[in-house]
Amino acid sequence: MAATIEIGSLITCSPEIRGGRPRIAGTGVTVRRIVTWYQLGLTPEEITREIPHLSLAQVHAALAYYHANREEIEADLAAEEAEVQRLEQENRASGKAP
Repeated sequence: MAATIEIGSLITCSPEIRGGRPRIAGTGVTVRRIVTWYQLGLTPEEITREIPHLSLAQVHAALAYYHANREEIEADLAAEEAEVQRLEQENRASGKAP
């Protein structure tokens, strides 16, 4: 019989890895990365095909974390998008190619 896995053990945060963003334990894959693909329309099964070292349970745990902490993840995504926009404007202003 397979060992029972505590769901809470599938997601972790540590300041020295990925800037402290929540990630799938034992990997560098952030919840934010899973959510981004999910928002692009990929199913959990498709995400496991894109990142084959993840299990379906890990992907579902990341999505559960997102749904339970939506404001946190959405704020992180918005901050990243704002930084991308700022850098693109800065590059255009300086005459550098994007």
